[in-house]
Amino acid sequence: MERQALEALLIGDDEASAIALAALRRGASYSVEERVQPTGAHAGVFSRRLQRMRMRGFEPPGLERAVQLIRDYDRPVRTALIDLESRTQFTLLFLTEDASALVACASWPVPLVASKPPL
Repeated sequence: MERQALEALLIGDDEASAIALAALRRGASYSVEERVQPTGAHAGVFSRRLQRMRMRGFEPPGLERAVQLIRDYDRPVRTALIDLESRTQFTLLFLTEDASALVACASWPVPLVASKPPL
């Protein structure tokens, strides 16, 4: 998928879409999955991730809305990831089966991994 085509899908005014669009415009790398998957699998996985994040006091922009949108969509989706070189932000897109429209978008900071203490 061409970068411009992906950017054109991110026309929403929600925070997650704005983060994704800004990242693409700054030159972030991205990948779009070739295969599609049922929305139920994604909704379940990301619903559980949202619960775990909230237990740690973190509210990821767009994830609750994304879970609800893909649950309501109820057709197979194609996922896309936007990867900042700094590896500070995780952005996940759910696209229609033919990748012609955005179903949902979520974006959140990558948690810092504490280094292991020396032995």
